[in-house]
Amino acid sequence: MAHKVHPKIFRIAETADWLSRWFERAAYPEALREDYLIRSYITKKLKEASVESVEIERFAGKILVIINTSRPGLLIGRGGSGIEELRAALVKILATDKMSRYQTMPDSRKREIRLEIREIKNPWNSASLTAQWVVQQIEKRMPHRKVMKQAIGKVMANKEIEGVRVEVSGRLGGVDIARRERLSMGRLPLQTLRARIDYALREAKTKYGMIGVKVWMYKGEKFD
Repeated sequence: MAHKVHPKIFRIAETADWLSRWFERAAYPEALREDYLIRSYITKKLKEASVESVEIERFAGKILVIINTSRPGLLIGRGGSGIEELRAALVKILATDKMSRYQTMPDSRKREIRLEIREIKNPWNSASLTAQWVVQQIEKRMPHRKVMKQAIGKVMANKEIEGVRVEVSGRLGGVDIARRERLSMGRLPLQTLRARIDYALREAKTKYGMIGVKVWMYKGEKFD
């Protein structure tokens, strides 16, 4: 039987990089949970800000949170007020979590949380943002086939994209039996390790249940 492998994990150190870049010897579970809490809060709180990904780096006395978004103005706010509110909220979440080290750690040893905002110029060059758009349209009760065709057309309008696939699964159109539908255009060499494959999985919440949305993008091959 075939075994499905996540396209990005399959290409770590080849064409993709880790979203968490740090090393912890003694407190690895606590640091991993802190990453989970930070990502969960940002993706839920900033749902309308078109956040593609959240990268986390840890240094001595500092946690750097890098937010990649196509709408940085909505996130930053007037005079940077949005950044300060988000930083304060993250500190509060870590301080109130029972498994976090922030409760028992003295103030002198607590790491400072810094936020860095990176703008994504073209959201249709990102599988994550494309999947988010498809989810928003499905939740607005738009026909899924029409949404898939529109997404593929907008993605393939970019010169750097050589292939794309969009797949939706669930009770499409409110039918009783769940099914899966996919549309693709161009090349998508998933078995080539040097192929730069961007992949995203999102879920749309409808009154009939959850609709899964997957997007693959092929951005050419990487040569050293």
